[in-house]
Amino acid sequence: MRNFDLSPFTRSTIGFDRLSRLMESSLQAPNDNGFPPYDIEKSGEDLYRITMAVAGYGAEDLDVSVNDGILTVSGKSEAEPKDGTYLHRGIARRAFARRFNLAETVKVVAARLDNGLLVVDLANEIPEARKPRRIDILTAPAKPEIESAAA
Repeated sequence: MRNFDLSPFTRSTIGFDRLSRLMESSLQAPNDNGFPPYDIEKSGEDLYRITMAVAGYGAEDLDVSVNDGILTVSGKSEAEPKDGTYLHRGIARRAFARRFNLAETVKVVAARLDNGLLVVDLANEIPEARKPRRIDILTAPAKPEIESAAA
């Protein structure tokens, strides 16, 4: 039983619509078939890399786009060649779409195709206003002692 009702949380929050959609979509059963396989690696302090195995697809067959915080990598299959008899077909040539939810501060830096691997570089660019900062604590000047009037 994996039914969760998130409506009590959405009644008392404002401006967290994207987070709510993300939670609801993550609770749904995944419908992907695992194709194409991919790796996600952290390649620096604020740098990430997605590497997808897309053997048999050219740069013209692939599309990388970002819309509303969702990175979509899709590939279209080319027409099947009619001039060959295959004894085994192990290289998939089907259409696919793989989606990745990105944080608001994550930007796509570059995408390149290299030896059958599609590499998408990402950077987490946190604005200066959102970075943690240290607040100096000021001390009040010492109050002068009150001298007694009976001197």
